[in-house]
Amino acid sequence: RRARTSSPHTPAFETLTMGGGNAQKSAKARADKLAKAQKASKGSQLESNAKAMNIQCKVCMQTFLCTMTEAKLKEHSDNKHPKNDFYQCFPHLKA
Repeated sequence: RRARTSSPHTPAFETLTMGGGNAQKSAKARADKLAKAQKASKGSQLESNAKAMNIQCKVCMQTFLCTMTEAKLKEHSDNKHPKNDFYQCFPHLKA
């Protein structure tokens, strides 16, 4: 197919318009996916993970996600600080 294009900046000439080939479809799909990803990404998952690291061992200052179970924190205390009491590592968990 031939389309006639004319613009004030370019002289009038004939160009071939692309058909609907696989390369064109792939390029459009890539562009659409990129646009969707840019629109959907409201921040990095790493940033939100860093904000959720609000449990901290008071002995070694290692941080843990707020969803960490008490059993896993006890495991940390037993493995990393066998000489210290669990509540020395995590005093905020004392009831």
